[in-house]
Amino acid sequence: MEMANLSVLLVWAAATALAIAMVAFAVDLARLSGARVAARDAAREKVGAGAAASVRAAPSGTTADAGPAREPGGPAPAYGPGSDAPAGGPSRKGAGIGMSLSWLAAGMLLVAIVLRGIASGRTPWANMYEFTLVGTFVAVAVFVGVCVVREARFLGAFVTGLGAMFLVLAQNAFFVAATGVQPALQNYWLVIHVGVAILATGIFTVAFVTSVLQLLRDARDEGTPWLAGWGWLDHTPSTNALEALSFRLNAVAFVLWTFTIIGGAIWAEDAWGRYWGWDPKEVWSFVVWVVYAAYLHARTTRGWSGRRAAWFVVAGYACVLFNFTGVNLIFNGKHSYSGLE
Repeated sequence: MEMANLSVLLVWAAATALAIAMVAFAVDLARLSGARVAARDAAREKVGAGAAASVRAAPSGTTADAGPAREPGGPAPAYGPGSDAPAGGPSRKGAGIGMSLSWLAAGMLLVAIVLRGIASGRTPWANMYEFTLVGTFVAVAVFVGVCVVREARFLGAFVTGLGAMFLVLAQNAFFVAATGVQPALQNYWLVIHVGVAILATGIFTVAFVTSVLQLLRDARDEGTPWLAGWGWLDHTPSTNALEALSFRLNAVAFVLWTFTIIGGAIWAEDAWGRYWGWDPKEVWSFVVWVVYAAYLHARTTRGWSGRRAAWFVVAGYACVLFNFTGVNLIFNGKHSYSGLE
């Protein structure tokens, strides 16, 4: 039980680290927004002063043409993963702190999951509590992994915020003691089927955050009034770049989810003597597959892009969340043991 208790403490520590990381990333976004406003005001003053000087210096009887004042606009330059700020730009210390805390949270969560598995004597993803822990770890790990290969710290406040919320929810609503599992789960397919499902869910989470940012950036670019003060959105990639990142993540997660359904069917035949039985969990897992398959098909062959594609991703993730929570808590079926024990 000492290992189980230590696992719980580490989960709380990881949740705390993610919450602080969220604040650090939010401060970084706020500094970027403030720096952009200051740069715009300074540019206006400089253009105005330059025009006045040109008028004073022009020969008598002529008027100098200072040209139209140019408003600085467009997205900020992309920063490399190792840089804290562009030349002359605002400090990115907040983002650096957030990344460090994200790595720390991922490490503590990984240790907590391992200790949970040792304490229970099995693979630690047999119920909603454990699924939430591992799924959150995957989401945070995918985020920091993406940041290693490209600038993606703009996702930090949202991924870490969701991660902290999921961990607190797991501790307060889904927690169960570290014990053994029912005979139906004492199978190597628990490692394969559920493990792959968790990987897919974690990647779906990061892709969902990316699509939400795409929707916000698109709305701001079109001049939506309530987004006028969200200057940090100008420091995110273009809507096309956000959509491309979301598509790549969803494509990987979709392949994993496909294997999840196939593996579940094989396990069902071995455990219950049939591949498919219209169990609520089976039905909703298939619904998730259909939504994401429709999204990938529409985007690649029908040319769906922009807001329509992003809303498809949001709808798909809503199905993922319902499949995890609503199906486990509302419906009774052969997968009821995946809920609270």
